[in-house]
Amino acid sequence: MKEEKIASKNENEVDNQISIKNEKMCLDLYDEKIIKGFMRGFGKTVILWMIYKEKTHGYEIMNKLNDFYNLKNVHEKIKPPGPSLVYPILHDLEKKGLIEGTWERQGKRKVKYYEITPKGEATVLKIKYIVEEHIAKIWENFWSEIPAEDEK
Repeated sequence: MKEEKIASKNENEVDNQISIKNEKMCLDLYDEKIIKGFMRGFGKTVILWMIYKEKTHGYEIMNKLNDFYNLKNVHEKIKPPGPSLVYPILHDLEKKGLIEGTWERQGKRKVKYYEITPKGEATVLKIKYIVEEHIAKIWENFWSEIPAEDEK
């Protein structure tokens, strides 16, 4: 009986720390900072991968990132990258020769479309190799050591 109360108390503490209500996870400030940093670290790679898949423009990339980074069900303060992050990344990738931008007319507007270059393709393939051969193994170990909710 006493053990059940302790277990119940521990479960309540965990429920208070990570409360999932209406599909929203409550995060403290530090959790939020860790998740933002984690998501931000993939920005350049994800943008390069999107352009590798198809020729696209900056606004379309932001729309796709919005879907990709959509964490509304986790926490409303974690937002997808906006123009102040996306366009400098595009300019940097272009400056490094990984993508090439060309201006095209879209109705009355001119839009800059980005395509992958041979150097950019090689970079994507190198990243894929490194992830498959090294990083994926680290993540497998990481996730295998964290018990699932039903295993606790």
